[in-house]
Amino acid sequence: MNDITLVVLCAGESSRFELSVKKQWIRLDDEPLWLNVSRRLSSYSNFQQTIVIGHKNELSYMENFSEDFLFVTGGETRQQSIVNALTHVTSKYVMITDVARCCVPQSVIMNLITHKNDASIIVPILKISDTVVYEDNTINRDNVKIVQTPQLSQTNILKKATLSSTEFTDDSSAIKSIGGSVKYIAGSDKSIKITFGEEMDQLTCLKQANSNTFLGNGIDIHVFEKNKKMVLGGVEIESKFGFKAHSDGDVLIHSVIDSLLGACGAGDIGEFFPDTDPQYKGADSKDLLKHIVKFITNVGYEIINVDLTILAEIPKINPHKKAIRSTMAKLLNIETQKINIKATTAEKMSFVGREEGVVVLSSATLKYYDWTKK
Repeated sequence: MNDITLVVLCAGESSRFELSVKKQWIRLDDEPLWLNVSRRLSSYSNFQQTIVIGHKNELSYMENFSEDFLFVTGGETRQQSIVNALTHVTSKYVMITDVARCCVPQSVIMNLITHKNDASIIVPILKISDTVVYEDNTINRDNVKIVQTPQLSQTNILKKATLSSTEFTDDSSAIKSIGGSVKYIAGSDKSIKITFGEEMDQLTCLKQANSNTFLGNGIDIHVFEKNKKMVLGGVEIESKFGFKAHSDGDVLIHSVIDSLLGACGAGDIGEFFPDTDPQYKGADSKDLLKHIVKFITNVGYEIINVDLTILAEIPKINPHKKAIRSTMAKLLNIETQKINIKATTAEKMSFVGREEGVVVLSSATLKYYDWTKK
């Protein structure tokens, strides 16, 4: 086994990426990009361990995909994410790469390892063949290098270098700042970094997402509470009572949230918004749904449709269907015809029949975001 730990940085916000999905979550067949890259790179050598750095809002979801990696929460910056990773590194060397540089050839990895003892950090680069102008002055292109990742560092030196309050854009800059030595080796023109999205057409290692669809079901139940505003599907309904709950009690939205989370295998509403957390006391359920829609979009899904069944004696649902559909369509970012609402009674049976509360059942269908149609 190598005395090298592989770290894959996947915690970014993809703020410059021009597609709606986060770049680390675009699907290659059935795999998110971060999983594909982590598996492929870790197979190139017998690393001591592979650490995957994920966004704090996505880490628990990422852990569902593999038991082969150590998952660590990322920081607010790239450098802080590296600091978080290094607290778990015990090997002499650490190889750090950005998930956006997704098609790194095995030859680059092996070349880094071959030279691991030659300097404090080993860095793959590309040379410049075109004329280079800096601030209107033509400069010697032989003095210009395009720096790539992965970079292979001596762990103890990188730990010391990243303690600086200065934010560095790569590991070699940090190590140079404390006097560490750098060795440059040949990189690869195949190691293109996805930044804006347009680069994806140049990457031969990317496969189109498959056309699978995913079904999730949700159910929520709330009893009535006197002297509380009633909100159903984001619509305020005139009533002498609302729903007893930690939040505003919108039973319809809560059911839809669970169906969406079920379709993408991300748990349930209580895991995202626990009723023991005071910040959700009296929360507007529309805001909770917006958070979930952003989450499932970030991790690579599109909503196809939602089907709802409302079980209630009171209030009467039919007069409010149109308003609920319109509101839910806006919240879910889909057309109104892709939301279906059915209403029925309990025929005077159970707590629903006794006019004590409401039950909502929902089904949601998702598909992978098709990044080839960008």
